[in-house]
Amino acid sequence: MKNIQFLPIILILMAFAACNNQSQSVSTELAVPISAEDIKLQGIMQFVSTTGTVKATSEMVVNSEMAGDYYLQKNPATGRTYKLGDRVNKGQTIVRFENDEYENNLALEAVKLNLEISEQEYEKQKSLYEKGGVTLRELRNSEVSKTNARYNHENVLIQLEKMNVTAPFSGIIVELPYYTQGTRVASGSHLFSMMSYNFMYLNINLPEKSISEVKLKQDVLITNYTIPEDTLIGTVTELSPAISSETRTFAGKVEVKNPELKLRPGMFVKADIITDRKDSTIVIPKDIILTRGRQKYVFVVGRNSTANQRWLTTGIENQNSIEVLEGLKVNERLIIKGFETLRDNSKVRIIL
Repeated sequence: MKNIQFLPIILILMAFAACNNQSQSVSTELAVPISAEDIKLQGIMQFVSTTGTVKATSEMVVNSEMAGDYYLQKNPATGRTYKLGDRVNKGQTIVRFENDEYENNLALEAVKLNLEISEQEYEKQKSLYEKGGVTLRELRNSEVSKTNARYNHENVLIQLEKMNVTAPFSGIIVELPYYTQGTRVASGSHLFSMMSYNFMYLNINLPEKSISEVKLKQDVLITNYTIPEDTLIGTVTELSPAISSETRTFAGKVEVKNPELKLRPGMFVKADIITDRKDSTIVIPKDIILTRGRQKYVFVVGRNSTANQRWLTTGIENQNSIEVLEGLKVNERLIIKGFETLRDNSKVRIIL
């Protein structure tokens, strides 16, 4: 009978212990594990993004203007004949032609001698005219002869200069067809191609909605997909005021500074035109923002390890980040992971 009397008491104690354990278990489950970071002031830029192919600002294909025996010259910087990728300065001789028949036909010495005779004759006629020994007409005829002789001499020098094929500007050799030294090459043959790409340009097409945002002289961040760690700076230099009725876009041009030649002509790049920027403001990742209707909100860690819901007023934004104008304060702890299931005043446990 004594054992029967104690049985209700034992059952009550066991039930109380079970309830206590269950209460502790529920309490533990409600503490959602989250990660948080301190809110700090930082910079943000807003972009209009596009893509395109960069091109060299200076580009030329050089062909021979005469027939002759081909001789590729030595590069003074390397001591060997010119090769693809060599940098050259404007006026450097890349290819030299030899053609005795061509030179003989130009008769440089005879033309030079004729110029000297014409100059001497003019000086003689001028002296006689001052003394009344010849008429003005005779003086003018001698002047015409001297002028024609000078033009003939200059033309011969120009023709002879075609035997030296020089770099039209400072740049890099990007094409150099092979010819055996001393081989006769016909007039009009392709000799080499050059590019200068310290400065480059990019033709762009932008959506109609961006026409009020994009302006001349705005900075542009240029990124190549093969070297994403190197960002170059460009500038919007041209913008069309007209919208294409077919594509609903407008055209523009971006010039890019390329001092270390990291970009190469023909590379495909991403261009982010900076339309707005803030240097010191509250910025948060876009992917942590939750929405309800048209309203945006996030969670911060409040007192007693609870999650506090904050409604946001936002400003400029880009692909990854957004500016917060109202709703957050500096040094508050913003919940960046584990926020998906939270409600206002949910218990949280910071794990990072």
